[in-house]
Amino acid sequence: MEQTKQLVETIKAGIQEKKGSQIVIADLTKIEGTICKYFIICQGGSPTQVEAIAESVGDMCREQLKEKPAHVVGLENAQWVAMDYTDVLVHIFLPDVREYYDLEHLWEDAKLTRVPDVD
Repeated sequence: MEQTKQLVETIKAGIQEKKGSQIVIADLTKIEGTICKYFIICQGGSPTQVEAIAESVGDMCREQLKEKPAHVVGLENAQWVAMDYTDVLVHIFLPDVREYYDLEHLWEDAKLTRVPDVD
């Protein structure tokens, strides 16, 4: 479990490195039948920033933890990029796409941690 928490912190740092905003960490560990232990949801202001956040997350996880995502989808249009680290799923959205899918409410029975934006 400690390794998973380290992965969550590294992903958060990768998002913050590129000024990703409105980070929400959903702890799914107490919910039966989930596909992973954590969801990390954030947003970027443009497709270019969404792509940069995904790249930053990937680089930091690889360099610091020797972790690579099992799958990455959505880079073609960079409106919603999903990165699958098995125990942690990362969702990087454009604001309007995030609002439309509203993943936070889908997992509202999870413990949600809202991370303050960095300046």
